[in-house]
Amino acid sequence: MKKIIYQIFSLLALCLMVAALLPACKKDAKDKGAPVITNIRSYVASPNDTVLKSAVANGQYVVITGENLRYATRISFNGVDATFNTALFASNSAVVQIPAMEYSKLDTAKLYTVDYVTTSGSTTFSFKLGPAAPKVTGVSNLYANPGDSVYVSGTDFFFVKRFSYRGTPIQSFKLDPLGTSIGFIMPATTSNDIISVSTKSGEVNFKIVATPIIASVSNENANPGDSVYIYGTYLKNVQTLTFAGTAITSFKSAANGSSVGFILPALTQRGPVSITTSFGSASTIYNVNDTETGSISNWDSNFNWQYWGAGKQTQGDPHFPGNSSTYMAMDISGLSAGDGMPWSTNIPMNGAQWVPAASITDSVSHWAFKFETNIPRAWNGTTVNIVTGVGGFIARWEPWQKTATTTAPYTTKGWVTVTIPLTAFRASDPTLGEGKGASIATIADLTGSSGNTSCILYIHNYGTAAGSFYGAFDNLRVVRIK
Repeated sequence: MKKIIYQIFSLLALCLMVAALLPACKKDAKDKGAPVITNIRSYVASPNDTVLKSAVANGQYVVITGENLRYATRISFNGVDATFNTALFASNSAVVQIPAMEYSKLDTAKLYTVDYVTTSGSTTFSFKLGPAAPKVTGVSNLYANPGDSVYVSGTDFFFVKRFSYRGTPIQSFKLDPLGTSIGFIMPATTSNDIISVSTKSGEVNFKIVATPIIASVSNENANPGDSVYIYGTYLKNVQTLTFAGTAITSFKSAANGSSVGFILPALTQRGPVSITTSFGSASTIYNVNDTETGSISNWDSNFNWQYWGAGKQTQGDPHFPGNSSTYMAMDISGLSAGDGMPWSTNIPMNGAQWVPAASITDSVSHWAFKFETNIPRAWNGTTVNIVTGVGGFIARWEPWQKTATTTAPYTTKGWVTVTIPLTAFRASDPTLGEGKGASIATIADLTGSSGNTSCILYIHNYGTAAGSFYGAFDNLRVVRIK
């Protein structure tokens, strides 16, 4: 009887053991088949755990879903092996981090694939993993000649299928390994202003915007026969150029498009400067060959001088050639440190309409104080101060170059136009000094509500050693620049 009871208990224990092992056996059997991938999902929690059709971010975690995924031995994206932790795997899912990869070094035969290998087999799943669509940010030389090397800069220039520059297909080009540039030889002809780059990830059509910009004119009131330069950007491939309404037919552009130079012909009127290039047109809002608009004093048609001060009324001085009108010369030497006042080293003018009353509420940045000057001798260290009869604001003109220990002297080659935005008129700062504080907030701060005020230009020495100034001034005026 005892033997029978022992056999019954032994059989029962065996049955319980078999019963316990059956799920594991079934589970192992389930994972022994070849892996199957049905989709790849975002690892981010709902609602973003959606099925992914593509990805661009290296290092991103994804969830591979399917069957028989538990016992993976190798997982690769675009042929690049991923590292993984099987503790994050189940039979129907595997959490994997996309490996970092250098797109320029990929085997294109394995591009856009995920290879999944387990102890029981392998599978390949199509998945678009790659760079973002390309972007163009600039061109190394918009004005390259045929045969010159040119580089288009941007991002994600990988797997380029087609590339055209300004309407011309480029058959031979070199890609930067980081995908940041395309190098090529400038073609003989172009037909438009579009750069097109087509890659496996997308396409970009970039419109070159190189509308010319006129920043300044070397001498707005030059004499016929003088050399004049227009400064700015994209001043290249000029198709037409007019100066005060007169067409300029012979000119030369700087190689980088920063200037256009020409010999001034005889002019018949005042007017703006206008330039048209292959990319667009630009005109100044102000006139050139114009000593009348906004005049504070030109010492000819608008004399407006108070007949005293350090300035000397001059005409035809051989030290200041290139100006047939009347102007003011200043010769100041031995100016002690801290010396130079509006009543001792000055050119004082009576009241004048700086800004029309109707424009008194305009933005300060839209107006500027201008004059022509000729400084034939090295000027170093002293300052040209400009003040009005209102508010105590000062504009300091110090074109010489200052470093921590020295200053580089400034001279001009004949007469030049100086533009000082009204924003340069500043209050005194207790630490930095006169004209170094806050800028005027409104034009009325400088002129009063009428826009009419006096003007004094004077030399001051803010340095620690004696200083000097030798130069001439003409055509003081305030004009709109924007």
